[in-house]
Amino acid sequence: MASGASGTETARRRRRTTVALKESLRELRNQLSLLNHQVGGRLKLKDVDLDCLELISTGGPLSPSALARRAGLHPATVTGILDRLQRGGWVVRERDPAAADRRAVTVRAVPGRTQELFRVYGGMNSAMDDLCAGYTEDELMLIAGFLRRTAEAGRAATEELSGE
Repeated sequence: MASGASGTETARRRRRTTVALKESLRELRNQLSLLNHQVGGRLKLKDVDLDCLELISTGGPLSPSALARRAGLHPATVTGILDRLQRGGWVVRERDPAAADRRAVTVRAVPGRTQELFRVYGGMNSAMDDLCAGYTEDELMLIAGFLRRTAEAGRAATEELSGE
């Protein structure tokens, strides 16, 4: 009977820890959202523009329809976002010579502009460097793996909600 009670207490502790972890992730999401809002304000970008620019920078070049799928946005919404990003000099649209449809375009980030993003995020990057310095390599690998799997769970949930 003692082992059953011990197992129950272990399960309760695990649930409390899992709840605390989820709460920390929600707080992190909120703080990063606030940071991104401030960064967007400094760069004259809407939050969604900044999100799409990140998707293009990390996964591009992309077709507008591929960006719409990845962002979970309606294609017409993405057209407006790309218009703003292009006017601001953040992206360029180029004809896709490999496409069967000669009207097909791809969107790529303008390389020189990413330095401006890094500059505005400089404070957060420095804080992250300081934070990471307090962990061992093995701990950082564990945290990085957890965050990658968390991001993948978020992508899957986004795709499910967007109807894919």
